[in-house]
Amino acid sequence: MEKLGLNQIRELYLKFFEGKGHLRMHSFSLVPKNDKSLLLINAGMAPLKPYFTGLKIPPRKRVTTCQKCIRTGDIENVGKTSRHGTFFEMLGNFSFGDYFKKEIIPWAWEFTTEVLKLPKDRLYVTIYLDDDEAYDIWVKDTDIDSSRIFRLGKEDNFWEHGVGPCGPCSEIHYDRGEGKIDTVEEFVKAGDNDRVLEFWNLVFTQFDRDEQGNYNRLPKPNIDTGMGLERMAVIMQDKESIFEVDTIKAILKEVSDMSCNSYGKDKNSDISIRVITDHIRSIVFMVSDGILPSNEGRGYVLRRLLRRAAKHGRSLGIKGSFLYKLSKSVIDNSYEGYPELREREDYIRKIIKIEEERFAVTIDGGIQILNEFISQLKENDSSVLDGDKVFKLYDTYGFPVELTEEILEENNMTADLEGFNENMENQRNMARAARMETNYMGAEDTILNKIPMEVNTVFEGYDKLKSKSKVKIMMKDEEFVSHLSEGEEGVIVVENTPFYAEMGGQVGDSGIIYNDDFKGEVLDCKNNVAGKILHFIRVNSGGLSLDDDVVLSVNENRRNSIRKNHTATHILDETLKRVLGEQVHQSGSYVDEHRLRFDFNYFEPLSSDTLRKIEDMVNKNIMAVHQVKTAEMPLEEAKKSGAIALFDSKYKDKVRVVSVGNFSSELCGGTHVNNSGEIGLFKIISETGIAAGIRRIEAVTGESAIKYLNLRDDMLKEISGKLKCSEKEIIHKLDLQFNELKAAEREIQQLKSKLAGNAETDILDGMKIIGKTKLFTGVLKEVDASALRELGDKFRNKYDNCLVVLGSSVKGKVQLIAMATEEAVKSGIHCGKIIKEVAAVTGGSGGGRPDMAQAGGKLPEKLEEAIGKCSIIMEKKVR
Repeated sequence: MEKLGLNQIRELYLKFFEGKGHLRMHSFSLVPKNDKSLLLINAGMAPLKPYFTGLKIPPRKRVTTCQKCIRTGDIENVGKTSRHGTFFEMLGNFSFGDYFKKEIIPWAWEFTTEVLKLPKDRLYVTIYLDDDEAYDIWVKDTDIDSSRIFRLGKEDNFWEHGVGPCGPCSEIHYDRGEGKIDTVEEFVKAGDNDRVLEFWNLVFTQFDRDEQGNYNRLPKPNIDTGMGLERMAVIMQDKESIFEVDTIKAILKEVSDMSCNSYGKDKNSDISIRVITDHIRSIVFMVSDGILPSNEGRGYVLRRLLRRAAKHGRSLGIKGSFLYKLSKSVIDNSYEGYPELREREDYIRKIIKIEEERFAVTIDGGIQILNEFISQLKENDSSVLDGDKVFKLYDTYGFPVELTEEILEENNMTADLEGFNENMENQRNMARAARMETNYMGAEDTILNKIPMEVNTVFEGYDKLKSKSKVKIMMKDEEFVSHLSEGEEGVIVVENTPFYAEMGGQVGDSGIIYNDDFKGEVLDCKNNVAGKILHFIRVNSGGLSLDDDVVLSVNENRRNSIRKNHTATHILDETLKRVLGEQVHQSGSYVDEHRLRFDFNYFEPLSSDTLRKIEDMVNKNIMAVHQVKTAEMPLEEAKKSGAIALFDSKYKDKVRVVSVGNFSSELCGGTHVNNSGEIGLFKIISETGIAAGIRRIEAVTGESAIKYLNLRDDMLKEISGKLKCSEKEIIHKLDLQFNELKAAEREIQQLKSKLAGNAETDILDGMKIIGKTKLFTGVLKEVDASALRELGDKFRNKYDNCLVVLGSSVKGKVQLIAMATEEAVKSGIHCGKIIKEVAAVTGGSGGGRPDMAQAGGKLPEKLEEAIGKCSIIMEKKVR
């Protein structure tokens, strides 16, 4: 048996099924499309759900993929076992109503025994208990020994997910032990002991289970198979663990080298090395697919994986950021199957590095908060940190629970993990409740997605803004209807339309719809999951019925404004690449009649000079009056031509390429101007950061740009009027006023300091000695916090063992400070705790360090009373 590499196995599988008439599709993004039941793609068939459910027509009835997947349900076991991982690749071949058991069973045997050349005396097959059809095919159409076929029950060999399509399955297993297995009982036990490994599951989707529990035969059954690539590599390379196969072992070795820890020498170090090895694979692929660290959704999954890996790096003694460097090893070992990793390498490294650096700050901040919790426990003679606080550290500050436990253990304390888990479960329940309920395979259970597959709409809006058509489908309030009356709103599907349905960042068209007996508005136009064009309408007069002939007319002015913004977005995209570098790519866009919004990867704010350069280049290409041309061509030809496309988009064999002269070329289905001169003018109105490494430019064009400039012009006129100067003199006049204000502020500050200084004698006269510590207190008026601190420092610098507590009322609000010398702190003084009690009297709060703290309050009339309590408070604290 040849020891094939993981990349070799992937290619052999995909080529084999291409030879069987399958379309090889590149792995879909980890971010699910139109499937709100999933956070991340977690199975090979998950992105193909719409083809199985009939919501979309597949590009071919036979498809093969190697799908990247992430599962984090058992993340706590990752690293502790040899088989658990969050990232894996799933090989699969799929039939959408084409071939069935008769074809896939012999093909699976052929690939396993003739391509991979696995020894037949090491293979076993399982089938569902009463699936005689599968048994007969295995026995008659392959040369497997029938004594190596075992029948198992529903739990093992029947795939179903509530109501909907389901069916029996057949699995192929590899035996790593010695001696033949003769009985089902022996086989099940061998599987439990990991002697036997299941590596390929053939699912025969042949039934439709109804709500009464009946299994009705599907007229066109499907095939859905899944082979775990990493598991297959374990078998082919005769390894015990996924961490020992070639591509993953290379990453593991890099972790070992970075940490100066030899793998296999220490149990705890090995766990950390495996966690980092697994997690960095997930991290790299998630970032490559445009996921960014955040505190919710899939961004939270990424953040958790990255921070967990970083924490284990610290446990191994790795100093500073290291994961971004380790990403190179993942890319080097995976780019053969995923070339986009190499293209986005700089971006991936930068995003990971930014998050690592943020986590370093989080760790330091979390330790400070945890130390405060520990101090409170000691004061209360307690040794258990309650679950709410553990969860707060974890959820709010991103502080790993393991690290909390570790630090507590060093202080002979423990964490209330039961309370923590309750908080975690509550959060999970909230997340589940927030996630949209879905039916089989995650398709949204809405009537909009139940339009028959054969009903299609021809889009004519590239060439015309008005069309005659016929109404084919009508919907209202989650029901198919045959009539809409005056005042009612509903959704219709027509035979042909000039209305563009929202897609690719461009909003849907609006306009009017009418015939001799009816007038209505098209409020919006969208696609459903299957790409059917939906017109959201309101009946203004008369009534509309099924099969009525209608005229549809797009709002021309609105469409023209949208077109200008869309073409300007293409010009902006290319401009950013030329000004900022080819590594810049689009991370999202939005185009309506008012403005355009463009998100892109970049790691720092753009300077005003850079923005001006971008704006000038866009306007230069607008004024060049480039012809805007569209052409349909094969996808490969479009790629060779240099046309830009979003990496996670899926295209048909023929694609639409939009070119603005020789300046830009992109795959796009949207509507555009005929030449760039129609845009008129382009003006950037804002540039902001929206996430780590992602910037956003918002801009206006045409009439909106002119309106924007006119508003700015009016504003300048108003400002010059108020300053009583010409527009040219505004800056000079503002500088003069600014200097005058600064001079006045300095004078006020000096007066406040003088007022505070004048109070020094009164404060000295009121000094009290408690224990061996001098207490200085004072109440001042209209003296701000900085002047109070300055006065407090005078006393602290002059006396070795003292506490100073000062208060002031400023514009009806209370300002308080407490300052103590080092010797006073040693005697038991804690300014943060003292100021908290003092502030409470004034209806306020505050805190701080043992040697310095400040607070605010809302009741200036209580200030004297609050300061007067200092001696009583201090007597409790001083040792």
